[in-house]
Amino acid sequence: MSTAERTETRVAEHQQGGVVNETPRGTTESATRGAWRIVMQREILVKLRDRGFLISTVLMVAAIAISFTVSGFITNRTTTVTVAATGPGAAQVVQAAGSLAEAAHKKVAFTAQTVADQAAVEQRVRAGSSDVGLLPTASGGWRLVGKTTKDDNAEIYFTAAVTQLTMQRNAIAAGTSIAALSRGSAVSYSLLESSPLDPSLAKFVGLIFAILFYISAMLFGMSIAQSVVEEKQNRIVEILASAIPLRQLLIGKVVGNTIMALAQVVVLAAVGLIGLTALGHSSEVGQIAGAAGWFIVFFVVGFLALAGLYAVAGALATRSEDLQSTATPMIMVVLLILFLGIFLTGTARVVASYVPFASIVTMPGRVADGSAAWWEPVPSLLVMAATTCGIVLVAEKVYRRSLMQTGKRLTIRQALRVED
Repeated sequence: MSTAERTETRVAEHQQGGVVNETPRGTTESATRGAWRIVMQREILVKLRDRGFLISTVLMVAAIAISFTVSGFITNRTTTVTVAATGPGAAQVVQAAGSLAEAAHKKVAFTAQTVADQAAVEQRVRAGSSDVGLLPTASGGWRLVGKTTKDDNAEIYFTAAVTQLTMQRNAIAAGTSIAALSRGSAVSYSLLESSPLDPSLAKFVGLIFAILFYISAMLFGMSIAQSVVEEKQNRIVEILASAIPLRQLLIGKVVGNTIMALAQVVVLAAVGLIGLTALGHSSEVGQIAGAAGWFIVFFVVGFLALAGLYAVAGALATRSEDLQSTATPMIMVVLLILFLGIFLTGTARVVASYVPFASIVTMPGRVADGSAAWWEPVPSLLVMAATTCGIVLVAEKVYRRSLMQTGKRLTIRQALRVED
């Protein structure tokens, strides 16, 4: 049996829980160069068999689907406002308000409930039988009545309806028309820098990017750290180290978890795009899909660095309880990226879109709202990639030098001082 075959056999037996007592002699780096693939396959299989991971993924998909369903129901639902009205012409005002709301594509309808007098109107509003009341005033106008709060839709459309009806009446009395009276009163609105997405939708998309990054980074990052420290605490790493170089072990762990994290993000993003299409945003899905594509690319590059750092957190610890201390810097970085993606605006957001790690969520968010030029993601991604390369090189050295140190918890500085 060749050295490479013995290496694969030892790692495979470790996957099955076997213990190998024979230490291969003459094992070289070149002979085990492909061993990381075995570790990668093991990491993927472990995740696919992890009930907690599968359940959490299904729950996230279900949560996204439910949120879009609820949002679609609320958005497409027509709100009916019952109006207790009295006085001549009240029914005409209610009808005009409803027509104006329909013309504005507002999902609101007004239903008139004609009553005898003002006392009856106030009684129905106080009892909750009617949402608002409509009363004539002594000056010839109208007054809306509410119980504890104002109904914004009623205020907007009844004001517009009364204005329209009054103008019609006055125009007829003056022997002219509304068109003649309103000539020259039109106001148009143009944007100097139009956004392909509605601002509220663009902000929502940026929020989703930040949340997706946070969930995946925490879920898979801590999984890597926990796996490393458990292998170290149970002395399994000594068996692995006798079979394959530690560098190959690290590569396999990082690549395997990155593939699973990428798969999860792609699934969640696809569900989100399908949900947006179902809600009637098909014309905007192309822009959002482009932003999602950039987010996935930035996520993969950034997660490679974070995965290496989480592996270092596990290697520096000697037991699972130490992870609370060694993984804290990574957790703080992930939380910071989440907050930056949610709260940054203006110039600060533009600057952050070029800062490594922060750019993972801020640059795709800018692509979504149209504030980033087509070329901007490219230099930002190159900066993130260069940072990832540097971090991975340092992380590999710290991981390799600290993984076999089981006496006490190490710091990064102490690990760097350990000789290979």
